[in-house]
This record gives sequence, C-alpha cells and structure tokens, in this order.
Amino acid sequence: MILEEFADWVTYSILGLAKGSQLGNAANFFVYDSIKVAVLLAIVVFLVGVVRTFVTPQKVKQWLGGRREGVGNIFAALLGIPTPFCSCSAVPLFIGFVEAGVPLGITFSFLISSPLINEIAATLLFAMFGWQIAALYIGTGFVIAVVAGIVIGRMGLEGEIEEFVNRRKGEAEDEIKGWKDRVKFGLQESRRITLKVLPFLLIGIAIGALVHGYVGDNVLADVAGRNNPLAVPIAVLIGIPLYSNAAGMVPIVGVLISKGVAVGTALAFMMSVIGLSLPEIVILRRVLKPKLLAIFVAIMFASFVLTGYLLNLVIA
Repeated sequence: MILEEFADWVTYSILGLAKGSQLGNAANFFVYDSIKVAVLLAIVVFLVGVVRTFVTPQKVKQWLGGRREGVGNIFAALLGIPTPFCSCSAVPLFIGFVEAGVPLGITFSFLISSPLINEIAATLLFAMFGWQIAALYIGTGFVIAVVAGIVIGRMGLEGEIEEFVNRRKGEAEDEIKGWKDRVKFGLQESRRITLKVLPFLLIGIAIGALVHGYVGDNVLADVAGRNNPLAVPIAVLIGIPLYSNAAGMVPIVGVLISKGVAVGTALAFMMSVIGLSLPEIVILRRVLKPKLLAIFVAIMFASFVLTGYLLNLVIA
C-alpha cells in the first residue's frame, strides 16, 4: 500500500530509525495510523454532519415525547447513534429532554447511547478489525442503552432529579434545509470536529505506538488476558477515571488486542472510558441527586463488566 510505503519512508529514510528496533516500530506505527485514521475521521464526520441536519435536538425531543416504555427506549437508543455527542456534551440534551417531558428511562437510553455507540469508533473498528467486532460493539452498546433505560424507568426515580432541571427552558434550534446547506454544514463540522478531536486522536495513537513498540506481549496478556478472571472489572475500573473520545480510544484498543488482551476486556475498557468517565459523573451530579447517580453508575459498571465477559466467551 502507498500509505505503508510512505510510513516506511518517513520512519526509516527521513528519521533514520532502524527497522525492527523498538523505536522504529513505534514511530512507524504512529505515522501510519495517524494518517489513516485522520483521513477516515474527516470523511466520517462529514457524513455524520450531513445526517445531523436531519436530526436536530428539537426534533429528537418531539420524536421521543409521549413514547411508551420499550419502544421509546429502542427509539431513543437508535437516535443516539447518529448524534456524535461525548458523554459530557450529551448532558445538556438530557436536561432538554426532561424539560420537554420525555420519560426519565427513555431519556437515559439516549444519554447512554449517544456517547457509547459512537459512529466514528464503529467505523474505525470496522477498518481495523472487520465488521464482526464493529457489529458487536454497536450491538452490545445498543442493548446496554435500551435495558439500562428500561430498568431506570421502572424504578420511579423522577424525584431524584435536581429541581432546577424542571425549571429550565429549552432553546429552539434553526433547521437546516436544502442539500447545498447540508453539505456546507457537513464540511464545517468535519473541519471543526476533526481539528478538535485530532489532538486526542494523536495522543491515543502515540500511546498505542509506545505500547506496540515497547511493551512485551506477555506483560499485557498476563494482566488482562483470558487467564485472569478479574481482568474485565479491573479494566472497567481503570477506564472510569480516564476521559477520551472514542476516536482516541480505538488505536489503544487495537494495540491492546494485538498484545494479547481479550477482545471483550479491551472493548469493556473502551466503553468505560467513553460511556462512564469521571468528568461525566461530575457533570451529572449537578443534574442528578446522589441516589439516581449511584444507581446509574452501578448499572453502567455492571453492564460493561457483563458485556466484557460475554464477548470473551463468544470470541475465541
């Protein structure tokens, strides 16, 4: 491939690093993946930006309002997939949904789905591992969003939301019409989001490159391999204090898997970082009372751990 040849040229000719050396392997990995992932990211964000012109927050509120449990949770989780909000930026939408009268459980299905089932991450996983891993990531995230929303909705926790949320007024959003404006918006979003995400992405690739070049296969396999029964909960606990977008996590997950970490363990780790990060918990505390926040965290933790174990059983 041209990209592989370019990465080899930069690493071994321009930088003068030795082939097969630890630093050479790490640098080659970084150059190759940085270009490949950045280009793919820009394309995907453009396409998602066009889709977002059809799915505005106000429309989402209208579509979710009055939905019954089950169907509403499924619909909310599906709507969360094309809306590329991180775990923190999804919270303002959560407030808007509650203010618009969307049932609490359905609102949580969207809150979970939007950051967790990330179209960028799914695309990168597809490019790196194939459709099976990408489908497992989307499917398990979707099930978590639906089931967790239904569970929370049946617990009668509407009184566990801070009072200011119910008094907050939503703001209307202008609707974009016409394909010319939609394409223009997609290009603007591609530039804005790609530039915003790129530093995190490069950091993630750099970490992955260092692990790829310097960490021995046996080290990670022993700590987070299939032979360690506590690998999945440990991975989830490690991921919660961290904060990164999905694009920055995929290269790290790729290296972890290549080093012997079980697929389910690696995906559970990624899910905890992008779907249950400490910054999200801090922000949610301003919206949720301690009881509901604790229930949410417990459900998500249990869901990620269970998902990790199930995927490890399914994927040999």
